[in-house]
Amino acid sequence: MSGILRGTLFTVAMRWTDRLIGFISTLVLARLLLPQDFGIIAMASLVISLADLLLDLGVHATLIQNQQPTQADFNTAWTLGLLQALTVALVLQLCAPLAAQYFHEPRVQPVVQVLALSLLLGGLENIGVVNFQKDMHFGQDFALLFCKRFTALLVTLLCAWLLRSYWALVMGTLCGRLAGVVCSYAMHPMRARLSLARWREILGVSKWLLARTSACYFEGQLHRAVVGRNDSTAVMGAYTMAGDISSMPSTELLMPINRVLFPAFVQVKHRPEELKRVFLQAQGLQCLVAIPASAGLALVAPQVVPLMLGPQWAMAIPLVQILAIACLANAVLSSATCLLITLERVKVLALFTWAQVALFAGLAFGLFAGAHALQVAWLRLAVSLVSDLAFMAVLVHVFKPLRMADLLRGVLRPVLAALGMAAGLQLLEGHWGQTSAPAVLATKVLLGAALYSAAVLLLWLAAGQPEGAESTLLGHLKAAHKTALN
Repeated sequence: MSGILRGTLFTVAMRWTDRLIGFISTLVLARLLLPQDFGIIAMASLVISLADLLLDLGVHATLIQNQQPTQADFNTAWTLGLLQALTVALVLQLCAPLAAQYFHEPRVQPVVQVLALSLLLGGLENIGVVNFQKDMHFGQDFALLFCKRFTALLVTLLCAWLLRSYWALVMGTLCGRLAGVVCSYAMHPMRARLSLARWREILGVSKWLLARTSACYFEGQLHRAVVGRNDSTAVMGAYTMAGDISSMPSTELLMPINRVLFPAFVQVKHRPEELKRVFLQAQGLQCLVAIPASAGLALVAPQVVPLMLGPQWAMAIPLVQILAIACLANAVLSSATCLLITLERVKVLALFTWAQVALFAGLAFGLFAGAHALQVAWLRLAVSLVSDLAFMAVLVHVFKPLRMADLLRGVLRPVLAALGMAAGLQLLEGHWGQTSAPAVLATKVLLGAALYSAAVLLLWLAAGQPEGAESTLLGHLKAAHKTALN
């Protein structure tokens, strides 16, 4: 577990560096561009991301699971990706007019057609970089991601300053993809060749990964498509921005952790009790940090949104509050997804996610047809909470060493502590007076962190100091303190 924690801390730190760049970019772009500009890009991105999931047949995950992949495996994976990229780029060119018609926004068509080129560029990336994650070389993994991100940032900001148009985001995306291709070949010596020699073996594993990836797309984007059709371009821009902001705490904490967990789970997959122990430690750690982060964002949204984006984005405040809690619900069992993939139960995962999509679609297009942004956000939250409970039952059924009580123990203390934090801050809500918004935000963040930390510690002590995320984290903090003193 210590290796996982060290890798997690490193990747979280690197990811936060990356997100700091993205945060600065958001602050600047929100003042250079209008909500309508973000709305157009959000509409086009829904179409592009649907095509993008078709680009990813799960060949990377297949190579990671294969403990001794051959050059033929890498050649086939790269060839499949390139063929998918070509196909999807052509399909997007043909479907762009339909996208514009669905959203009642003609400006979406050329954006989709130009962004199709970014998928084509992505298919050219060096397949050898998958070894960065497979071999836990997270420094190189981050360097590649940083290269893409920083290039996209510079180009986007420059174009936004010159053009004051949504095309700045398009040009930034294209240049970021191109930089990723160049860096991938500069950073890894592998040079894959065109080959389909191992296509049966790779697609035999990845077909359910594709089914699951497709379901994840609809689970994560269908609510935006509903808002894009039922509301104006400006509301779509505000809803998309609110979704991006509300997902930042959980995404930026859990994505790096999951990149570490998958290869770590694979290493112990044939030892069920050890796999259970590592999973519960990971789940506890994720809940310990992600739950207060998402809950805290919901509590400070009235101060964060105007400071980050400006007063013209005020409509996003209630959306951020609701969607942050929905993201919290999804984050609770994030590591469970890696566990099921490790156990090669991707079919179960795919079917469950599709059931979740069907539930939301049935409500959004049936019982709540015509729902607007705020109603859609509440609906997403309700579906997320119901899905969490159902997923716990599925996980216990699939992984026999695990018990429902094991899962609940990892969630209970962080949830109770977050409720205590919320109650403490709510008591002070009417006592800020004429205090400036930045001062209120700083006070809320510091006080909330103190209340949550104290509540978690007290609950852990009251439970008899059980082994778990708290004990692991405290052990590493003590070791770090001892090293610093020496």
